[in-house]
Amino acid sequence: MVIMTTMTFYTAKGDDGTTGLLGEGRVPKYHIRMEAVGALDEASAALGLARAQCSAPQTAPILLEAQRDLYKLMAEVAATPENAPRFHFIDPARVTWLEKRTDELSGIVELPKEFILPGDTLGGAALSLARAVVRRAERRVVSLFDEEEVVNADLQRYLNRLSSLCFVLELLENQNAGKKTTLAKSS
Repeated sequence: MVIMTTMTFYTAKGDDGTTGLLGEGRVPKYHIRMEAVGALDEASAALGLARAQCSAPQTAPILLEAQRDLYKLMAEVAATPENAPRFHFIDPARVTWLEKRTDELSGIVELPKEFILPGDTLGGAALSLARAVVRRAERRVVSLFDEEEVVNADLQRYLNRLSSLCFVLELLENQNAGKKTTLAKSS
C-alpha cells in the first residue's frame, strides 16, 4: 500500500513580518540583510531571463554558472555572522573566473566608445536589465559590508565583475544577431 502525503509550498512562519536567517534568529523582512538577499534573488532571476533569451553559444553556460555562484553568494549573505564561514564560497578564484570570461569575450566584440542604449536584441536587452539588477544587488551587499554585517569583500568584487560581464555579453548578443549597438548620443 502506498501512502500519499501532501506537501505544502508555504510555512506561514513569515506571517509575522520576519524571516529566518541561516543560523539562529529572525529579522524583519525589510532588514538590510534581507534587502540584499532579495536583490541577489532578483539578479539571479534576471540572469535566468537573459539566459532563456540569448542566442550566442557562449552566453548560456556562463550565465548558468554565474546563477549558481549567486545562489551560494546569497547563502553567505543570509547567514548569521557565526555561520557565514560555513557558506563561504565566493573567493578570489571566482572573481578571477569572471574576469577571464570578460577578457575572453572582450577580444571578440567591438567595445563602444560611448554609452549605449539597450534594446537592439531581446537577449541584449535582457542582459542590460540583468546588469542593472546586479548593480542594485552590489549596492545592497556593499551596504552590508560597510555595516560589518558581512566581512567577505570578495562578494562585492564578484558582483562588480558580474555587472561588467553582463555588459560584454550584451554586446556579444547584439553582434551575434548581426545588430549594431545603438549609442546613447545620436550621430
